[in-house]
Amino acid sequence: MSPAPLLTVLVVTALLPGAGALQCQKGSIETVRDALELPLNWTAGQETCVVGQGCQDTLMIIENGHQVNMVIIKGCTAAENQEAQVTRHRAGPGLSVISYHHVCRHADFCNAVSTTKALGDLSTTTAPGTLRCPVCFSRGQPCPEDSREHICPAGYTHCYDGILKLRGGGIFSTLRVQGCLPRPGCNLLNGTQTIGVMDVSESCGPRSDALTCFQGVMLQSGSGFNQDPEEWSVNGKQTCNVGEMCQETLLLIDVGPSAILVGSKGCGVPGGQESQGVSIHSRPPGILVVSYSRFCSSNLCNNANSSSVLLSSLQRAPPVPGDVQCPACVQILGSCFSSSTLVTCPKSATHCYRGSFQMFGGGLSSPLTIQGCMAPNSTSLLNRTQNIGIFSVTESFENKEAKKAKNFQLNSAALAACLAPVLGLGLALGVMSFSLPANLISL
Repeated sequence: MSPAPLLTVLVVTALLPGAGALQCQKGSIETVRDALELPLNWTAGQETCVVGQGCQDTLMIIENGHQVNMVIIKGCTAAENQEAQVTRHRAGPGLSVISYHHVCRHADFCNAVSTTKALGDLSTTTAPGTLRCPVCFSRGQPCPEDSREHICPAGYTHCYDGILKLRGGGIFSTLRVQGCLPRPGCNLLNGTQTIGVMDVSESCGPRSDALTCFQGVMLQSGSGFNQDPEEWSVNGKQTCNVGEMCQETLLLIDVGPSAILVGSKGCGVPGGQESQGVSIHSRPPGILVVSYSRFCSSNLCNNANSSSVLLSSLQRAPPVPGDVQCPACVQILGSCFSSSTLVTCPKSATHCYRGSFQMFGGGLSSPLTIQGCMAPNSTSLLNRTQNIGIFSVTESFENKEAKKAKNFQLNSAALAACLAPVLGLGLALGVMSFSLPANLISL
């Protein structure tokens, strides 16, 4: 018998050392596989937790005829301990949903599940019926009109067509599902709202009420963005999935001699509520980090056309020079080591910042390297912010005073097609190894 296929889970390692802190396996991925490949095995990376956190495993499989959609999430969690639990949210045959969740603190790497065998026997046998339904898993797009059809089990009367939203633990997925159910209704999840560290929701219905939103990504570098508005226009449009809203998110990082604007427009789900606002995450005398986000529910409502939506909240007074000097730089997809400019910091700045943001969501997957001045008693630019509009952000920075690195893993918002490959990470699936495109990777 051939060995079970091996799945290597992509990882982000956080450096948060501390006495008594657990070490946990770390990784997250969502993938569609052929049901004949089960059981699947995987390996994961590792991270050091904040003191008091535990380790968690979340595994979910949706079976749908000849296909399975699998989600694996491993890492640190603040949740209370939970014995290993297998839950059948929807039993087969036909479409079925089953999950495994475990939270532990008794030993390092106690979240050690590495195979779908943890879910028990997934096989089902049933006599075929007469109903034929299209079978499809599709992330972020409608299922094709010529989806492969499957003969439903005997007694089944309904072809399901719905959208599942999976949010949390590094997963941000909008999954279109078609398959067989025994009776009509939008009830694949049987009312389930949480699976492990993920929030899950379900919607069904015609797409005639779906919104149309402006769509596009902006990456612009230069200087003076904190003074003069820059054009923010996109040519694309996008029809949202049922229940989604339009969104626009704009982030400005200004270190003095250089600055960057990062923007995204498209569809997104902010918990189902309209919102709009500006957040100043860090301000002079340190590095300026300010963001604007809007979620709205009318056609083409994400129509801001310049960065002026940010500038009204900023102070325009020129800084008074101080005594501290720091290298200043902000780079997309590059390093500041060879491109920093030495600047005299504003008065009251006391030390220098050196760090990076890893951003994904809203059509973007990109690292930003940042150097500049910092205000007193500040080490982080984001101060543990969990999301910036549609973006999820990981901030890593050097704290020379404590002589250690801190790495905050910030989870939320949407995984979409990446503008740039995820660097230094690979995925091998099955007996034959091959690479999956980056837009199937959720980290």
